[in-house]
Amino acid sequence: MAANTQTITSAGRKKYEEELYAREHEIRDEINKRLQEAREFGDLSENAEYDAAREQQAENESRIAELVQILATAEVVETATMDERNLAAAVGTEVELEDAQGKRITFALVGTTETDSLLNRISNESPAGEALVGSHVGDEVSFVTPAGKVRKYRVVDIRITERHEA
Repeated sequence: MAANTQTITSAGRKKYEEELYAREHEIRDEINKRLQEAREFGDLSENAEYDAAREQQAENESRIAELVQILATAEVVETATMDERNLAAAVGTEVELEDAQGKRITFALVGTTETDSLLNRISNESPAGEALVGSHVGDEVSFVTPAGKVRKYRVVDIRITERHEA
């Protein structure tokens, strides 16, 4: 992977493409309509509606540029070519882990822009993600949490999170 690329899943690419389309069309059109309405109020120097719409416009254009950059530099993981018989943990997989007390947790490995700790979607570049990438069922993995605690697990199962035809 080149230095300026980001790994994302196919689902992540689709989500970003949909958001980009919405921002370039529906959201941009709505903001332009609000700007036009605000201009009709007259004096723009003391027009709070105009200022708010301009701020929304700037935020939307900034996000559009960010999405274009993500999509232009993204390296999409193709899960269709993964071998399910000897599957190693990688972006596009879910890894089920078990600790010494028998408690299980499942993490989905995703690219850095797709992380969501509330959904246990962790980056392949996070401490846990780095420890998991390349592991197989039965492997022991350990990593240090951001709080400085060492966590040790055994890999119980690895599943492909999405399957697309190549």
